[in-house]
Amino acid sequence: MTRRIAFQGEPGAYSHAACREARPGFEALPCRSFDDVIAAVRSGEADQAMLPVENTTYGRVADIHRMLPESGLHIVDEAFVRVHISLMALPGVRIEDIETVRAHLVLIPQCASFLSRYGIKGEPAADSAGAAADLAKNGPRNEGALASDLAAEIYGLDILARHIEDHAHNTTRFLIMSREADKTRRSEKMITTFVFRVRNIPAALYKAMGGFATNGVNMTKLESYMVGGSFTATQFYADIEGHPDDPNVALALDELGYFTTDLSILGVYPADPRRQ
Repeated sequence: MTRRIAFQGEPGAYSHAACREARPGFEALPCRSFDDVIAAVRSGEADQAMLPVENTTYGRVADIHRMLPESGLHIVDEAFVRVHISLMALPGVRIEDIETVRAHLVLIPQCASFLSRYGIKGEPAADSAGAAADLAKNGPRNEGALASDLAAEIYGLDILARHIEDHAHNTTRFLIMSREADKTRRSEKMITTFVFRVRNIPAALYKAMGGFATNGVNMTKLESYMVGGSFTATQFYADIEGHPDDPNVALALDELGYFTTDLSILGVYPADPRRQ
């Protein structure tokens, strides 16, 4: 039986490309929203979820960190996926024929140098893969789309120029989530992700973090966000290097418990080699 992995967006979206790269044996299931992705896994319609959490150019993906603790799902892997942007058009169209391109608002500035060189105007669209789909269905021959190579493949468009982004570092980190946790040590380098709330005492966060420093645990991410609409209720999201069974990690988490009211491990999973 074919396993399925859910993602947010149209077929050909960068999340779809991430599914192809990280889970090539799975059938990809497109969903309208992140909530729908989570619901598909919780209901059993899909086995796993592919959720983007941060991008090297645009920072964290809004609301994802807030959704994870309430999702009921567990992080079982991470995937770092390079975002390549290609210019595509209807079959037979030349690059000299293109006057405008449509893409998600965040993609257009990343190709500013290329578009300027050819005198092409960028127009924002709600979704880059959707822009490619619209172009294939109704688009004029003087219009192109900026999207993934996968979008061109799916919608039968010609790629006029590949990987036209200005900067070579644009990478998105995805979390792969499942209904069941998998805390087995599947790699020498493991990541543990957890959320916590500190007790309402002076210097609680400082004291909570002290255990990681004294036990030599590297914390690669620490982010805070409000919960319940209160300015005084703050939840923290953290990534650390190591496995909870490692003696130094176990000591650090134990010390953290003294200064927190809630502590929940969201996942223990291998570090993607592209982290470095």
